[in-house]
Amino acid sequence: MRDLFERIHENKGPLGKWASQAEGYFVFPKLEGPISNRMKFKGKEVITWSVNDYLGLANQPEVRKVDAEAAAEYGSAYPMGARMMSGHTDLHEQLENELAEFVDKEAAYLLNFGYQGILSTVDTLVGKDDVIVYDVDAHACIVDGVRLHIGKRFTYKHNDVTSLEKNLQRATKLADQTGGGILVISEGVFGMRGEQGRLKEIVALKKKYNFRFLVDDAHGFGTLGESGKGAGNEQGVQDQIDVYFATFAKSMASTGAFVAGDKEIVDYLKYNMRSQMFAKSLQMQLVKGALKRLDMFRTRPEFKIKLWENVNALQNGLKESGFDIGTTQSCVTPVYLKGSIPEAMALVKDLRENFGIFCSIVVYPVIPKGLILLRLIPTATHTIKDIKITLKAFSGIREKLENGTYKRLSEVIMRGVQK
Repeated sequence: MRDLFERIHENKGPLGKWASQAEGYFVFPKLEGPISNRMKFKGKEVITWSVNDYLGLANQPEVRKVDAEAAAEYGSAYPMGARMMSGHTDLHEQLENELAEFVDKEAAYLLNFGYQGILSTVDTLVGKDDVIVYDVDAHACIVDGVRLHIGKRFTYKHNDVTSLEKNLQRATKLADQTGGGILVISEGVFGMRGEQGRLKEIVALKKKYNFRFLVDDAHGFGTLGESGKGAGNEQGVQDQIDVYFATFAKSMASTGAFVAGDKEIVDYLKYNMRSQMFAKSLQMQLVKGALKRLDMFRTRPEFKIKLWENVNALQNGLKESGFDIGTTQSCVTPVYLKGSIPEAMALVKDLRENFGIFCSIVVYPVIPKGLILLRLIPTATHTIKDIKITLKAFSGIREKLENGTYKRLSEVIMRGVQK
């Protein structure tokens, strides 16, 4: 028998092995100042394309006012205890009712966190005899929820309805043997590529197969559909989504999440979702803040309009400049380049230090080896000037990538790793 930590000493993981070069800069960076289109990084102002404050609500004065007044009235502890025991209030109920009405569902249940919430929703909905069929590019929170499932699960190729149908045939055969049911899972918007899930095509398969459909709409809620009702509303199939999930961490610029559907299903989740039954209730200032933000979704369309003006200007500008932004159908704006991880490090350092642009970098193992993905998140706070500066900067880094500048710099990085 070997020591439990021996494996950790031998293998730091695909990202962990870069920790000495990456931490504090490429991973775990520290952005400072108010959440906005321009923030501070390493003491310098940068145009920030890495915060999911889509509608720019984080620092809207009327939102901050409600947040501050609620914190002053209730503090950060109230209510104490889990919802089932002592942490339930009228305002929690009010928020659930308004969320359900907003996304056209019979009922909703308030959750403490997005990641924990969808993970727990998946875990609670299925039993050992049930079968899960999910998109291979699903977010890590969905994957972790699926990993908790002790029954069978199948992945289908990303947004590939033919692959989904083949796996539904497999799942149907197995469920017939076990006596279980089938849960299909997709995202409303896939956070890396920006593509909308093929929700309309998926629900059409209900005519041939008996399954229930769960959609994680973290990036669609607030940005797509009427007043930001989400990807299901955008595609005209919200009524055929059995369980709808969204987080407050994106368009609402807050903390929390919710799950919505038929009242019987939501009640089942309320009484069986262990991560909520035994966890402290969402704090009151977050609940009141969410009510205010939801009201702004409904009554202040100018934020969503401005968001999409910026999205279109950025994405059209990138395409006109010859950049590959994939097939995004949302605000998420990926830019695909070819290069190694060390080249990516050199490129991003140049982008931040010399061009004043801060965006997220995604490399292997999240995407295939040899690719660099720079992900930009436009918001309603960005300006046309920000976009023009960014387009010019991206042309500059592409030239350096193609002429070998970053390759030469990456050799220095590799020597540091080998030491």
